[in-house]
Amino acid sequence: MKKLVIIGAGGHGKVIADIAFKNQYTDIVFLDDNKNIYECAGLPVKGTVKNAKDYIDWDFIIAIGDSDKRKSIFEKFEKTNFNIVSLIHPNAVISRRVDIGKGTVVMAGCVINSDTMIGKACIINSCASVDHDGKIQDFSHISVGAHLAGNVFVGKNTWIGAGAIVLNNLSICDDTIIGAGAVVTHCIENKGVYIGIPARPVED
Repeated sequence: MKKLVIIGAGGHGKVIADIAFKNQYTDIVFLDDNKNIYECAGLPVKGTVKNAKDYIDWDFIIAIGDSDKRKSIFEKFEKTNFNIVSLIHPNAVISRRVDIGKGTVVMAGCVINSDTMIGKACIINSCASVDHDGKIQDFSHISVGAHLAGNVFVGKNTWIGAGAIVLNNLSICDDTIIGAGAVVTHCIENKGVYIGIPARPVED
């Protein structure tokens, strides 16, 4: 039997639970630090993150949208040698020449094309696309319906918002947020929040 612990009993965890079932996991439980949550998506919440040691022989996936929190838990689990897995929805279209890091989730309707590298603990959300020669660094999130053209580099801990578009041959630095619906037409070298068409930094 395949057994999975999902860290984070929220909306993101619900979607991951469905992907897990489609990947033939038979036993699935959640852990969440909110002690008032007892079930998620019809599955039991069996304690907090500290209870992970009780499931040392199970697989783990971290279902937390906040990239800083996801990174913190991932790094602790990696040092403890928990078996962190990646999950790919069977309705995603992925080239044979794609490298996907552990802890990453690829959701339904995604397209990832040839010679692309996806780092650790990333989220490639529903119906997003990453074209050829893309490089998505660790802990980044490509949101629902976002589209990256060919040869795009996305730095660590960066969020590409829902429906955003990044034109080809561009790079986006670490720790950056691209707002929903924005169109990135030039390289972004300074971290911050960028919105609009073309994407421009939000002034403090």
